[in-house]
Amino acid sequence: MARISTGMTVRPEAGRRDGFLREYGLLPEDRLAYPVGTSQEPLQCLVELAAKLCSVPYGVVNVVTSDQQRQIAAAGLDPGICAREDSMCAKVFLSGSSTVVEDASKDPRFASNPFVTGDLASVRFYASVPLETSSGFVLGSLCVFSDAPASPSAEQIGMLEILARQVVELLELQRRTLQLNKALDEVRGSNAKLADFAGRVSHDLRSPLTAILGYAEMSEDDPEVGPDHPATRYLQLVDSVARRMLAMLEDVLSYSRVGGGLRPQQTSLRETAAEVAADLRINFGPGAVLDCEHLQLYADPGQLRTLLQNLLVNALNYRSPEREPAIRISGICTDQGATVFVADNGKGIAPEDRLRALDPLVRLHREGDGKGSGLGLAICRRIAQAHGGELKLTETPGGGTTAVITFPGV
Repeated sequence: MARISTGMTVRPEAGRRDGFLREYGLLPEDRLAYPVGTSQEPLQCLVELAAKLCSVPYGVVNVVTSDQQRQIAAAGLDPGICAREDSMCAKVFLSGSSTVVEDASKDPRFASNPFVTGDLASVRFYASVPLETSSGFVLGSLCVFSDAPASPSAEQIGMLEILARQVVELLELQRRTLQLNKALDEVRGSNAKLADFAGRVSHDLRSPLTAILGYAEMSEDDPEVGPDHPATRYLQLVDSVARRMLAMLEDVLSYSRVGGGLRPQQTSLRETAAEVAADLRINFGPGAVLDCEHLQLYADPGQLRTLLQNLLVNALNYRSPEREPAIRISGICTDQGATVFVADNGKGIAPEDRLRALDPLVRLHREGDGKGSGLGLAICRRIAQAHGGELKLTETPGGGTTAVITFPGV
């Protein structure tokens, strides 16, 4: 029998142990294996490699709970579950060292164990390495065994310990995946609440604003309120402010809804751009205000349309006074997805302001700039992120701004 030290271990109480294991998705109610979107194949490969490395027929990854031993991967047998008191690994996995036994029937720790006596199995050679995390918590063990005595070399045991560390890395990856999924669920829930709140606030504010606009229009039509009446100027200001507030409400509502209920599909960039151009009454085609390449990308059609609309409105609002506006939409497709470029020849954005301009409610307040809420680029960025991509701003050669939007593939 040989012992190889692997350091100190943490021995939490039963309740704390199950709590730690739950973080890794390793309790029965957590479906035992990997969460949706991950694969158990790498773990299975490591177990098979461990058994072959030690020239034995069996290998398992054991997770030890407060009352059970659960095999989450196995070579040479089907994964099973047993009571913790019947487990061989449960007797030594918290020892802080690897355990190697040439013949378990002659070892006083295991001689009466049902896996040795023949009640459950007839294990003779047995070796296990604790699955110890960087924090010192031991999840279980990587175990190899056979029904015949064996004497592996120190090099073989050293390699078994390396494989055990790889098993821990895979389980840590599973833990981080579960944490990410939980965080995403919380974000989706938060976004849904935000959209609901924004919708209710928008509805509550839209009604009085609409009433204000109605009264302002009625007053302007009143024959007693002529162009020279002192109240006319104030009525015009009320109308202007109310319309600006309504536009802000619509932008806030649009921002809050971005990313919810995405239905990505193969979508034509040119057809979507043509629809937006028609809505905005922009000249479309080579040599006109707007030109767009043919490109198919995997995106939600409605949100792609919103993204292009905001970028085109920005290009028109911040046009250069020195030249006629021109907007070019192009893109490239690769195995990883698509990248779309929306380039204008407008005023451009200074390098130090490009990142800040993507934040919500940020306006640069430059002379001659058109009206806006400061949410257009923020909405575009959220649409890109909701698709798993990103939006960045760069300079257009010759002057202007180019928005670079990435869309991951299927």
